[in-house]
Amino acid sequence: MTAQSGPGDGNFTPSAMLALLATAPHRLLFFAGASGVLLSMAWWAAWLVGTRWPALALPPPPVPAGWAHAIGMQYQVLGLFIFGFLLTVFPRWMGQPAFGRRHYVPVAGAIFAGYLLTLASLFGFPLLLHAGVVLTLLGWITGCLLLLRVLWRDGATQYHALSIWAALALGGVGLAMFARYLHTGDARLAFGAIKIGTFGFLLPVYATVAHRMVPFFAQAAIPGHAMFRPGWVLAAFWVLVLVHLMGELAHAYAWLWPVDLALALLTIYWWWRWQPLRTRGIRLLWVLHLAFAWLPVAFALYALQGAIYAATGAFELGRAPVHALTVGYFGSMLVAMVTRVTQGHSGRPLEMGRVAWACFLGVQAVSVLRIAAELLPDSPAWMALAAVGWLLAFLPWVLRSLWIYLSPRADGTPG
Repeated sequence: MTAQSGPGDGNFTPSAMLALLATAPHRLLFFAGASGVLLSMAWWAAWLVGTRWPALALPPPPVPAGWAHAIGMQYQVLGLFIFGFLLTVFPRWMGQPAFGRRHYVPVAGAIFAGYLLTLASLFGFPLLLHAGVVLTLLGWITGCLLLLRVLWRDGATQYHALSIWAALALGGVGLAMFARYLHTGDARLAFGAIKIGTFGFLLPVYATVAHRMVPFFAQAAIPGHAMFRPGWVLAAFWVLVLVHLMGELAHAYAWLWPVDLALALLTIYWWWRWQPLRTRGIRLLWVLHLAFAWLPVAFALYALQGAIYAATGAFELGRAPVHALTVGYFGSMLVAMVTRVTQGHSGRPLEMGRVAWACFLGVQAVSVLRIAAELLPDSPAWMALAAVGWLLAFLPWVLRSLWIYLSPRADGTPG
């Protein structure tokens, strides 16, 4: 058996598949993340169905179901994808040697094992939840230390890398807060962990990666395309997002709408300066711009919700803004970026195939449905339908991705 053997050449033994997965960090961590997308959303869809139709109810989880969903998706499922990407690109960005198996396998193993324990705990096993969160935190810290070593050797000259590492560190704080909540029962810690996961960790990571990579991809695909990625845009974004986060943590919702309006205006300016309409003929590039467009939409909804609350005291729109951000932006950008990385790093053509395109379109429909569910009659039924729709949209894409991660590169090179 060689390191490049696998299902693609008929070798389906567990040892062969594990050896192939371990040949590159993106293979291993993307495989785990893609598996988690289906497993977590299957549980969440089943929970929502059981909430609406009690005859189908699941056993109650050790913590409120919405909290479990938020922590599992933000820190564990999306965390796996993010560490898979960063452990691949950080050394490349700074011209340093790639990480070896002894570096990224422990990170992947700890976070994925922690995730599986957390998922199993949701069927009524609280001790598994404690173990799962602690194990995830250990993998997180290990990954952060590996990336910090690369930054240290580089002299911290790459501001994109610094921005991402700062967001990862904030994510570690949020995850530690949730672990502490499990031991103390202080709900404020869980609330803080969820908010930090959204605004302190995921949003800055996503925005920083987009700031660096989307203009680069566009310039590579379109001759003469101007690269727009000034540092001030990212710095202003960070400041505004941190102010929003502090306002969320302080429950100062009536004061957040000017900040959210500024974020909506900043991100639509940012998006427009990328000249997205020039990319329509290149589907793999076009979807990145379409995904980013959810960001100003989300903050426009936040601003509208905050302005209504400041004027009337009524909390209208429910969780529509946060789902425009999480399902619309995070979900769409996940499909767009992971498809590109998967195609490129598996030696396949850089194109948005039918399966990935169908998944992306499905996520757009699910995002609109989930936002509308806050306003429609019988909201729980529409929420359940949106979750089931997410599963249907992602299933073919995930299965194709898993097959690629378990197959040798199409061009025959290692990795």
